[in-house]
Amino acid sequence: MADLSQTASTDLAGFPVVPADIHAAADTIRGAVVETPCGYSRTLSSICGCDIWLKFENLQFTSSFKERGALNRLTALSAEERARGVIAMSAGNHAQGVAYHAKRLGIPATIVMPVGTPMVKVENTRHHGAEVVVTGATLEEAAAFARSHGEDRGMIFVHPYDDPLVIAGQGTVGLEMLKAVPELDTLVVPIGGGGLISGIAIAAKSRKPSLRIVGVEAWLYPSMYNAIHGSNLPARGDTLAEGIAVKSPGKITTEIVRRLVDDIALVNEAELERAVATLISIEKTVVEGAGAAGLAALMSDPTRFAGEKVGLILSGGNIDTRLIASVLTRELAREGRLTQLSLDIPDRPGQLAAVAALLAEAGANIIEVSHQRTFSDLPAKATLLQLVIETRDSAHLDEVMARLSASGLSARCT
Repeated sequence: MADLSQTASTDLAGFPVVPADIHAAADTIRGAVVETPCGYSRTLSSICGCDIWLKFENLQFTSSFKERGALNRLTALSAEERARGVIAMSAGNHAQGVAYHAKRLGIPATIVMPVGTPMVKVENTRHHGAEVVVTGATLEEAAAFARSHGEDRGMIFVHPYDDPLVIAGQGTVGLEMLKAVPELDTLVVPIGGGGLISGIAIAAKSRKPSLRIVGVEAWLYPSMYNAIHGSNLPARGDTLAEGIAVKSPGKITTEIVRRLVDDIALVNEAELERAVATLISIEKTVVEGAGAAGLAALMSDPTRFAGEKVGLILSGGNIDTRLIASVLTRELAREGRLTQLSLDIPDRPGQLAAVAALLAEAGANIIEVSHQRTFSDLPAKATLLQLVIETRDSAHLDEVMARLSASGLSARCT
């Protein structure tokens, strides 16, 4: 095993965070934060055409890496600052990290969360003992309220990403990954405000300058991509990856990313959904949209990583169970395993039974059935039959449709 500490280091001059800060953070959080597994995935490696190791930060107590930076920042507070209490703004994971460790350390905490934050994150934050204020349409609006509210009450503001102590805490993820798998060629890291990728880039490049760092953002929120490339892609809408739905990245983090990150990939919503579903079905692990962004980048453009040894950070696992169900069902539809059919049939006894028999012979399973007699433009003696059927895959669906057509039935996928 190579001794990476002997490798020539990257120039980190001028950064407010240096490798020594990240090593100090590792000492600070040791024992209070889980050193999560970093395991090889044989199946995902085969699918993507590269060797993939997964860093399971979704296995932290609060199901996110955010605990690391939060604890490092809270530990640095003086006794007087602890007595005044802390305030933070967050779409969920930073909130839980601050709330949990503030309670452990006996520090009063208030968390401001934007409207639309998944309820699982809101309730978990309350469960950890923090006062929760839900306000603001965006993270930026929530941040403005948090600063004003905190200043009025003399509270210490704990920024989710643009803080050297927070960045140093997040960088411990990179130390652990290179300790576990020193031969990695590339790290693929989700980007929201940039705290995680900044800390990891400093930690990793200082030990192995040849390592490639690739960031990933949702197409709906390409804020860091815009900042680095000077582009003006819009940032708006509801994304599955709400944990990285940031319109304005940090000032500190943007400069670190500009100097140390090699590339930024953008992934769409279908790719994020596919990655979440794939991690559940293959790795049997629940990951939120932001946490699946790295895998989404690999699966959407495998040639970018072909033959490399790649480390992915599953940064969080806080996702609503209803949303998981929706993502899995939609993925079944994309794979041709779940399909809605519409058929025009005569409105007389035995027609539904005949269709059901044909589908049974074709090996399709009927999940839902409905007749529509009123709201259609069919003749009065006809009815619109709508079915949801389950098939093995898209090829099997094609066989089912061919059999229905051969029987004289007009069926269409809707």
